[in-house]
Amino acid sequence: MDFMNIYVGRLPRAITEAKIKELFEQYGEVTKINLIKDKLTGMIKGFAFVDMPDNDSAQAAINALNGVDYEGQRLVVSEARPKEDRPRMGGGNRFGGGDRRPSRFNNNRF
Repeated sequence: MDFMNIYVGRLPRAITEAKIKELFEQYGEVTKINLIKDKLTGMIKGFAFVDMPDNDSAQAAINALNGVDYEGQRLVVSEARPKEDRPRMGGGNRFGGGDRRPSRFNNNRF
C-alpha cells in the first residue's frame, strides 16, 4: 500500500478537520489530518496536511481539488514536500537569541 501526504493551502479560516475530511473522502480513505494553527493564538493558519494511504486516490484528490473555489478561497492542493532544514534566525530577545554585537541599546563597554 502506497502512502501520500498532501499539502492543502489557502483554506478559509473557518475550516475544520471534519470539513477537510469530508472534502477528501470523496476520493478515498483519509487516515490523518493535520490542520496547522498558530501556537500562540490557536488561530488556523490557512493550510493543512492530509494523509491518504492509497497513492492513486491521493493523486485523484490532488487533480480534482487543486484550484477549486472552496468557500471563497481558491485551494492549492499538491503532494507535500519534505520539511527542509532552514537556518534558525536570531530572535534578538533578552533571553539570548539573536545578534551578539553591541548596539546602542546593549552597551557592552564595561
